[in-house]
Amino acid sequence: MLALIGQHLVLVLVSTGIAAALGLPLGIAMARRPRLARALLGVAGLLQTIPSLALFGFLIPLPFIGGIGARTAIVALVLYALLPVLRNTYTGILQVDRAVVEAATGMGMTPSQRLRMVELPLALPVILAGLRIAAVVSVGTATIAAAVGAGGLGTYVFRGIATMDTRLILAGAIPAALLALLTDALLGAVEKSRRPARAAAILAAGATVVAALAFTAGASRQRAVVVGSKNFTEQVILGEIVAAALEDRGFHVDRRLNLGGTKVCHEAVTSGQLDVYVEYTGTALTDILKRPVRSDPGEVLEEVRAAYRPLGLRVGAPLGFNNTFALVMRRQEAERRGIRRISDIAPHAAVLRVGLFGEFLERQDGMPGLLQTYGFRLGVRPREMDMGLIYPALAAGQVDLVVGSATDGLIAAMDLIVLEDDRHYFPPYDAVPVINEARLARHPGLAAALESLAGRIDEASMRRMNFAVDGEHRAPAGVAREFWARNSSQAGQVVPGRVEK
Repeated sequence: MLALIGQHLVLVLVSTGIAAALGLPLGIAMARRPRLARALLGVAGLLQTIPSLALFGFLIPLPFIGGIGARTAIVALVLYALLPVLRNTYTGILQVDRAVVEAATGMGMTPSQRLRMVELPLALPVILAGLRIAAVVSVGTATIAAAVGAGGLGTYVFRGIATMDTRLILAGAIPAALLALLTDALLGAVEKSRRPARAAAILAAGATVVAALAFTAGASRQRAVVVGSKNFTEQVILGEIVAAALEDRGFHVDRRLNLGGTKVCHEAVTSGQLDVYVEYTGTALTDILKRPVRSDPGEVLEEVRAAYRPLGLRVGAPLGFNNTFALVMRRQEAERRGIRRISDIAPHAAVLRVGLFGEFLERQDGMPGLLQTYGFRLGVRPREMDMGLIYPALAAGQVDLVVGSATDGLIAAMDLIVLEDDRHYFPPYDAVPVINEARLARHPGLAAALESLAGRIDEASMRRMNFAVDGEHRAPAGVAREFWARNSSQAGQVVPGRVEK
């Protein structure tokens, strides 16, 4: 908790500081040039309308300012914080009584003296109000930064959504709300101070010290092996298992788990911001490489390996299980409608309400190909939602059918039924580590350590671990460490792991 609060504070302090450093001089320039004011306020206002996740997604592929981690989050937070700083600086200077400005000019002050000694002091309360708004907005927006591996309290929120654990959601949301209130109170006190400039300087100095200490503490992470994962339970567990295996071999590990999805992880490992993450062969073939669907597991693996080599990526040996997509229904509902196979959906397709994650609508191995293979059309538009909300929506009767995964632990826990893929539409989804080839040279022994994971996890073990997190609300790290401790001594074979309370 303390580490995540520290990361959250750094994001807010750095982004608000940069926004102030950019916004104050630009706001002053705007007060002198009305045409510049209209242009800059228009651009800043437009940036405010872009959804935060969309902005993060746009920034990830960009060089220098993009990628995963704090850098991308800070750039996005700066863009969001600019508007209140610009507007309030501009408005505050314009609201200074013109008679006072003329008097200062009549006393022989130069424009810079007039700005420094008259306009800025009188406009300071309005400027501080803008900084106050920017900082509070940054506290809230920084929660979403966990989706791009920037850490912060959003890590708990995203993990809680993925595992349906209200405690985790509150563990992130409540401290974030308290942090926003504290930030508002501190800046409000500065704004009301008799000497606001001095109070602001003291607060800025303290914030700089906190940020510097946090960055210094995180410097050692630069030498660690960076392990990533996507944003659902199984991926977080797999990331923790990879991390546990590497730590047992003496590596320092920097966990960047719960990232925004397939595209985020692929971009990150390709650019070297991740050293390794676990991917699925069918996803790599269809969603990343845009190749036609194939059914033979060995052929799919070799095709993915060959296509990944020019990208500077090495695909490791399969971990031992195939996590295929699964169409899931409530057992009572499926029996009432007589649906056991995907082809049985056809007579009911006009009325079934389907819930799925947005990525499935676009993938070549997703909804378009599924409808074409089975020859039916949905009468009700599918509802897109976060992967962590799919099963709660199904249990609550808000949807009739969802797209999940064969190893989801909640399928058995909630007495759900997986429809048979009777036309064998879905390709194999063997879990494999994807490693940045260039990073292997920086970490001798990394390749051998990752190869030790080959064949260690079967579908039953993965399903039990998923249930331990989703159904029993255990921490993914603890579940992963327990599994690895039980199985690490037995190499080269699939060993069903037993997860105990």
